Amino acid sequence: MPHKPKLGQNFLRDQTAIRRIVAALGDISHQTVVEIGPGQGAITGLLASQAARVIALELDRELAPRLRAFLGSEKVTVFEQDVLQFDFSAASAQANQKLAIVGNLPYYITSPILLKLAQSASGLDRAVLMVQREVADRIVAQPGSRDYGLLSVTVQMYGPVERLFTLPPGAFSPPPDVHSTVFRWRFAPRFHELGLEENPFLQLARQVFAQKRKTLANNLRAAKYPGDAVAAALTSTAIPPQSRAEELSLESLAHLFLALKNDPAS
Repeated sequence: MPHKPKLGQNFLRDQTAIRRIVAALGDISHQTVVEIGPGQGAITGLLASQAARVIALELDRELAPRLRAFLGSEKVTVFEQDVLQFDFSAASAQANQKLAIVGNLPYYITSPILLKLAQSASGLDRAVLMVQREVADRIVAQPGSRDYGLLSVTVQMYGPVERLFTLPPGAFSPPPDVHSTVFRWRFAPRFHELGLEENPFLQLARQVFAQKRKTLANNLRAAKYPGDAVAAALTSTAIPPQSRAEELSLESLAHLFLALKNDPAS
């Protein structure tokens, strides 16, 4: 009997797409791969034939035992577990290597999963992920574009991203109401390189993108930065006072953060 989808599941059926996703991971013959939301195992089976080891994280109580029965082996371990509770650092330590990640992320918790991966970046090497097309547009967006915002900055601070390809609803069963895009994320956090403290910088990013229609200066003042400190930071970084956050590169945001941090008035 076919499994009735739960938890917002849309199962990938396009065999060409499945092969492209696994190929985008590169050589995994000596690597442990963690698959997020394997569903009915369409990608898992191909991963098992190519990877050194596969860890499949499936929350669905009906699907997890089926996956374990059909694909479970010394190479494939199926955990009935929420990805947000999975300890990637421990898995990386156990594998004695950085992990590769693959997954068709559920639309309703895409951002929390991306943040979870970002927080686990020290144990991760690369990820090939499928998300709603509009979310991918935001993830890969560059400064000055309409889609560039807090999600772009947050993800890209943990490493470069690239769009790979987009799939229509018909590639899935049941078909979702949206197109889906596959992108690759290589984990290489930039905080140390840019001289930043991770959490304080991300807090600043949240503040400057709080209201996209407001200027950078107005968002900073709304976040309780003194006006003279804001003016001094903008002057020292050569950022025009009427700039908006979406116009600034990661480097410019880093310079702004450092200028505000080093100003006694702030």
